[in-house]
Amino acid sequence: MRNNQSILKSVAHSCLVLFAFSLISCGGGPKLELDPASKDFYETARLIMTKQENRIFRHLPDKESREEFIQEFWIKRDPDRETDENEFREEFFRRIEYANEHFFEGPPGWKTDRGRMYIYFGSPDRMDGNPMSNQPGMRGWILWVYYRYGFAVYFFDRRGDGQYNIEPTPTELGGGLVGDFSYAIEKARLGYIPQQDSMSDKFMNFQLDYDKQNKEFIISVPTEALVFEEEENLLKLDLEFEFYIYQEESGVKDKFQHTENFETTEERILNQKDIVFTIPKDLEPGKYFVDVIITVKPDVGKVRKIFNIKV
Repeated sequence: MRNNQSILKSVAHSCLVLFAFSLISCGGGPKLELDPASKDFYETARLIMTKQENRIFRHLPDKESREEFIQEFWIKRDPDRETDENEFREEFFRRIEYANEHFFEGPPGWKTDRGRMYIYFGSPDRMDGNPMSNQPGMRGWILWVYYRYGFAVYFFDRRGDGQYNIEPTPTELGGGLVGDFSYAIEKARLGYIPQQDSMSDKFMNFQLDYDKQNKEFIISVPTEALVFEEEENLLKLDLEFEFYIYQEESGVKDKFQHTENFETTEERILNQKDIVFTIPKDLEPGKYFVDVIITVKPDVGKVRKIFNIKV
């Protein structure tokens, strides 16, 4: 029994290591042959690409389709499209510059573990550390705490050479992660900025399905996550849906927008766990990545998720 438990613990530890490394790694698949502009974009932007976006980009057939992808990549993450600036994009490149200046450990700062973590999440809310630790097998350690994202991370200098690395397993398994790192990095990659986005985490958990018979998307949004306006004894909500639909293997794209003006009574909404929206769309049989952005108007906030859909 003990041997079996040890084996299971070892397997679980290995799976967590592989999972966490997949989250912070910049690698992925065979080398791409790209035009200079696309190569320059991909070199750093793949850090914050979701796995679906990475796969889509790697299947795009030509320079023109990649240019369109790059433009929309930043638009989707722009927190305020009413302004000329894209605050997310500007902050991303500022963080790369900061990482290169402050986290140089041989490779460029943006390629180090501390640099990547800074690029994802910015400055930590709290820092601690000991560069002269007396613990066995450890020269120094640094702790970054992100209260706004709900996790913390330890960086360890095991060799005493000034290179601080993440050991990407939970602290209870001897690693450096505390809290739900996977959820935090998912939010960061989708462009979620806690200081600027008022939407709750519950809203981020909206769900999407596709009804093949009726040829429509079905979106379920948690009722308790929404903010309604009250008018003439009715609760009202204006939503804008943006869809970017990519065929999984070819990267061929379709996009459209849909607006919903929802209203109901307080009595009805109290009995609804989710609000369900049906949005017509005829899809041919196949596998798709469906990138959905929901904006609650006016100026309430927006949320984004990418789904894998098989028709």
